[in-house]
Amino acid sequence: MAFAELAAISFARSAASIRPVLDRALGGARLTEAEAIALIDCPASEFEDLLAVAGELRDRGKGHAITYSRKVFLPITNLCRDRCTYCTFRKDPGDPGAWTMMPAEIAEWSRRGHELGCKEALMCLGDKPEVAFKEYRATLDTLGVRSTIEYVGRACAIAIGEGLLPHTNAGLMSRDEMAMLRPLNVSMGLMLESISPRLRARGGAHQAAPDKDPALRMKMIDEAGALRIPFTSGILLGIGETVAERAQSLIALRDSHERHGHIQEVIIQNFRAKPEIAMASAPEPEAYEMARAIATARLVLGPAMNVQAPPNLSPGEIELFIRAGINDFGGISPLSKDYVNPEAPWPHLERLGERCARAGFTLGERLAVYQEYINDEWLDPAVATNVRAIWERTRGTAS
Repeated sequence: MAFAELAAISFARSAASIRPVLDRALGGARLTEAEAIALIDCPASEFEDLLAVAGELRDRGKGHAITYSRKVFLPITNLCRDRCTYCTFRKDPGDPGAWTMMPAEIAEWSRRGHELGCKEALMCLGDKPEVAFKEYRATLDTLGVRSTIEYVGRACAIAIGEGLLPHTNAGLMSRDEMAMLRPLNVSMGLMLESISPRLRARGGAHQAAPDKDPALRMKMIDEAGALRIPFTSGILLGIGETVAERAQSLIALRDSHERHGHIQEVIIQNFRAKPEIAMASAPEPEAYEMARAIATARLVLGPAMNVQAPPNLSPGEIELFIRAGINDFGGISPLSKDYVNPEAPWPHLERLGERCARAGFTLGERLAVYQEYINDEWLDPAVATNVRAIWERTRGTAS
């Protein structure tokens, strides 16, 4: 398409008011892809209107409560066969900082987290390292397991034994692997990141990351729904996607949730540049980009969805993101750092609560499974009793 045509389209989009779309969203309409793109790319003159409507929808569904989960971040292994150009978490065997947690470490960290009031054990790890590294296959043999996912199951059992509720984010998993982990988890997760297949092309952020194929990731997200697993997903801004593709990613998650009802929260996460990554010089998303994506997520996904933005990645924008329609801050740990973004410390809960209060909101604790999924349809019987007991204690001590 010629530059003049692109310029004309851009001018027409900026000249068109999003007010009819906002009114449809307020009326409960199911927004189209074109409407979602118009919202996320709205003119600056209507930015405040976008935020106001998103905030109103959030208030309808969630009131003035913002939640978080007190967690232990358990990086089971940072070995990974994928090589995303924005990642500092993944390592090869022999690299400085490469590790696989042993059962005794998992138990110790879980025990210490429980003593500090944690309820969630976040199992986070690289994708399928046994496919790429013979050294790691030898480690699995020593541990007496056949696969990384089997070892994750053992880690979950250890965490349960120490009084925690596991949430597994192990990258791309098969339906059988998720079914095997379901009795050992209260929820699972996989970031879609982006629906764009362009990022897998030569020069893209996911060129060397076979597990980041969006079709495969959407397949897993759908299969989790079919298995009745409460599920976390989301999008990652700033890795080469277009503004329109951000909106299309939200539409894809909305459509999956409509099929199965399983997506308990959607995360809007921003890329953070780090000196040691290939994308070290790439620009980070600006605050207004994040706010537009959050507000668009709220309008696309509706008042009942839990919409999250990690507070440690945008510590100066807490109030803006609340105005844009979030109702959750995700996991915050008193024990372990954010191993994916180690330069970004967790916020102090007392100060975070004060900022929420000044904005007219309360900050409260939730579990790794949201309250609306604490029932026999969504919880495996093996974990249901523990979940209900911990939830009752959490509600009794919440401020």
